[in-house]
Amino acid sequence: MYKHPDWSYSAVLYELNIRQFTSEGTFNAAIERLPFLRSIGIDAIWLMPIYPIGLDGRKGSLGSYYSISDYKGVNPEFGTAEDFRAFVSAAHAMGIKILLDWVANHTARDARWISERPADWYERDEQGVAKVPWDWTDTAKLNYANHDVWLGEIDAMRYWVEEFGVDGFRCDMAMLVPIEFWQEASEELHKIKSDIFMLAEAEEDNLFDRAFNMSYQWNVHHIMVDIAKGARRIWDLRNAIHSERQRYPREAMRMSFTSNHDENSWSGSEQSRFGASLEVMTALTFLMPSTMPLIYTGQEVGYDHSFEFFERDAIPAEVYRENRTTELYRRLIALKHKERALDAGERGGDMIEIDNNAKDCMITLVREVGDSRVVAILNLSPYTIHADFNTGIYAGTYRDALSGERVELSEHVERDIAPWHYQILVR
Repeated sequence: MYKHPDWSYSAVLYELNIRQFTSEGTFNAAIERLPFLRSIGIDAIWLMPIYPIGLDGRKGSLGSYYSISDYKGVNPEFGTAEDFRAFVSAAHAMGIKILLDWVANHTARDARWISERPADWYERDEQGVAKVPWDWTDTAKLNYANHDVWLGEIDAMRYWVEEFGVDGFRCDMAMLVPIEFWQEASEELHKIKSDIFMLAEAEEDNLFDRAFNMSYQWNVHHIMVDIAKGARRIWDLRNAIHSERQRYPREAMRMSFTSNHDENSWSGSEQSRFGASLEVMTALTFLMPSTMPLIYTGQEVGYDHSFEFFERDAIPAEVYRENRTTELYRRLIALKHKERALDAGERGGDMIEIDNNAKDCMITLVREVGDSRVVAILNLSPYTIHADFNTGIYAGTYRDALSGERVELSEHVERDIAPWHYQILVR
């Protein structure tokens, strides 16, 4: 595994859906909202694909971001290449890193490569027609048995780093492409920019072998949703978290989230999926070991909406206002930035559990590194819990991370904890 960039350990990532972020749906309009994101504490922005979208088999009127016709082009829907350059420069001036979404598995069916590259750059059927991966009928499957495809992809990725200064890539469906390709791509990109950051939309064990810094925490996310719906209990979540610590290298980072573009558009808004549990589950994404939290477009203002994927469906300007949800994120991000115990990767503290009397409903955890200690008490159930547990060496004087109030954590705690209620204490 390559060394993580220093900025990434305490970072919070924001997924930006340019099409829906502003009424205009452009880079220039998005620039105007960068100061707002930075004021919340956002460290890095992952942009959904910014490239031109194919016309052949286009879904909806605007098409899928993930049906790319030109890896080195800019979608005119969002602006020009110079507009994008201005966006990157503005973000960098505020200390925000930029990750591009990279779709290596397939292109649009009318992509430039279809006509400009040899036929064996694509997997083809008996009639010589480029194959369709899965049911993505607007795409054509690239042929990774041909090493020239690898070189073409790497050349295109290199273009965005060298010409625009992007800081890394979120790699779509990374498990569908050979790990050896990602290893070669990472090696070449690190030659250009030593602190490049690579995020895989996958969970395979081998992703951290000289390829990626971080992968998706899909399994844990789905367990969280099931708990919110009453379909599973805390045992499953606890086991999954501990299992991950055994499964992956200690330095591996995992992306935690309550929403992203897939979950939002195809499964519903986070409010519809998590209901009354949303706030405590949001807090949990900042507390789990080795994780970097993700915030998806609109979550920072609590926008309760499932975006259309292939159409313009922008956040109304009057809705995009700072509110209680914004302040919650601001405080959680400030906590993440300040407390080294919450760092991702090898720098953060492990999750130490304090034994309690309701382990099927409640997690009481400690993360600690040096003089940084975070204690969290989380009722992840729809029931009022009469909690009873001993804190042992973790008793003492703390500050409530969200309210700022001084709190004495006694050696023996016995009190009622309301449904989906939580408390985060810092030493």
